[in-house]
Amino acid sequence: MPELPEVEVTRLSFASRIAGARVLAMRMGKPLRWPLGVAPSLLVGQSVMGVRRRGKYLLLDMDRGILMLHLGMSGSLNFAPSQAEAGKHDHMDLVTSQGVLRLHDPRRFGAAVWSDSEQHAPASKLLGKLGMEPLTDGFELKLFQQGLKKRAAPIKQVLLAGEVVVGVGNIYASEALFMSGIRPTVKAHKLSAPRMAKLHAAIKQVLARAVAQGGSSLKDFVNAQGNTGYFQLEASVYGRTGLPCRVCSTPIKQIVQGQRSTFFCPACQKH
Repeated sequence: MPELPEVEVTRLSFASRIAGARVLAMRMGKPLRWPLGVAPSLLVGQSVMGVRRRGKYLLLDMDRGILMLHLGMSGSLNFAPSQAEAGKHDHMDLVTSQGVLRLHDPRRFGAAVWSDSEQHAPASKLLGKLGMEPLTDGFELKLFQQGLKKRAAPIKQVLLAGEVVVGVGNIYASEALFMSGIRPTVKAHKLSAPRMAKLHAAIKQVLARAVAQGGSSLKDFVNAQGNTGYFQLEASVYGRTGLPCRVCSTPIKQIVQGQRSTFFCPACQKH
C-alpha cells in the first residue's frame, strides 16, 4: 500500500507540472472505493490551483472546490502530455491543458472524490480526524506526547491509527520503532517522555529519508513520472524476518498486529 512518503513523492512528481492547468475533460471508469459525488462535467473549465497532501490524500485545489485522490492499496498516478487508450484498471483521466492525470488501480480501493471545500462533506468527514502531519512544523513533541499518554493500545497500532500522527504506515512504523529502540508491543501510554521524544525524532527522520529515496517500491509503486523508490533497500527491519539485525546481528522477528506484519529486533528494541 502506498504510504505517506509514496504519496508525497507522487505529489512532488507532478504538482508543479499541473499547477495552473485548465480542465478540458474528465473521464471516470469503473466505480472506485467512493463515488466522485458530482458529474465529471462539473470540473470542466476549472483550473488546478495547486496540489497539496493531507495524510495519504492528495488534494487538487480547483476554482470551486477540491478533488481528493487516494491511491488505496495498489493505485498510482501518471501525469503525461497524453495517455494511451484507457485499460480496464485505469479509472480516472483528468484531461487538462498541460497533460492528462490518470489514476491506475487494479484493486479499485483508491478514490477520486469531489468536495466543495475542506469544511464541507465529504472532505470534512475524510480529513477531519486525521492527526498531525509528521513532516511539518505542526508535528510538535508536546502534542505527540499528550496524544500517546491517552492511548493504551500497543504503540505500533497507535501509529497506524493515524489519530495522533498521520501517515506513519506499516513500513515506516516498524522502521521508526527500531530506530528509537521501542518494542512495537509496548503500550503507548507506558512510554516515558524521553522514549516518546526518541520516537518523535525517528518518525521525522525515517519519513524524510523515505521521501528523499523516492519511497518504497515493494510491488508496483511508481510516481507520476513512472519512477520507482529505493527506501526498501536500506530498511533495518521491515521484510527482513530471520536476517541478522544490522546493528547487533540478532535475527529479526516477525509478528502480526491487527492483521498487519510487524518486524523488530528482540535485542535492540526494549519493552
